Amino acid sequence: MLSTQYLIDIILRRELVEDFSAYPFALDAVRELDRLRLHRAVTFFVGENGSGKSTLLEAIAVAWGFNPEGGSRNFNFATHASHSPLHRALRLSRGLRKPRDGYFLRAESFYNVASEIDRLDQEGGGPPLRDSYGGLSLHAQSHGESFFSLLMHRLRGQGLYLFDEPEAALSPNRQLAMLSRLHQLVNQDSQFVIATHSPILLAYPDALIYRFDASGISAVAYEDTEHYKITRDFLNHPRRSLDLLLAPDEP
Repeated sequence: MLSTQYLIDIILRRELVEDFSAYPFALDAVRELDRLRLHRAVTFFVGENGSGKSTLLEAIAVAWGFNPEGGSRNFNFATHASHSPLHRALRLSRGLRKPRDGYFLRAESFYNVASEIDRLDQEGGGPPLRDSYGGLSLHAQSHGESFFSLLMHRLRGQGLYLFDEPEAALSPNRQLAMLSRLHQLVNQDSQFVIATHSPILLAYPDALIYRFDASGISAVAYEDTEHYKITRDFLNHPRRSLDLLLAPDEP
């Protein structure tokens, strides 16, 4: 039976990898990767810094046809070619349906996307792109406001959305609002793959959470993520946690 989700799974074509001791193939998560099945609605990638979650998400985005620095598939600018060659060794299994919308959000390079939007609007030749983001230049907003303008105005539903650490510029309150908007878009036939450190976002019900660690990539329950356990323990016992963290070093 053919799947109706947009992106079904990711396969590492190991025969195309020349050297598993070279970056990014030396990363534990990549070296152990075979086939990774995605949730029809929301899939999360979690793990320590440097575990490979953003590297894999970026490779998925480039293999799908997105600009490595972010944006929709219509963006083709480049300010700094820093993406890895991993996308060349990936095979994406696509569903029967094609998404009508799509976006790759990278927190670290969203400034470059905003600059490209302003540049294209200054050149003219069509309706201003900023109208799709609420009508105001993203550079005329705070970092968090520009992220939220993207969520509320640019994403139209029936889309494949790849987000790399979208919580980076969002307050806890805005992260809660993002959960609500994410749910609206899921109900409009959208699919998300999100690399995140946010225990708030990870709480989205029925999502598939993949943990990236030294053993590779494995599915994990929300309550078993370090993000949930560490945050819970700190909020339940802040003084005890601070006493341990700030204790003087032993002579």
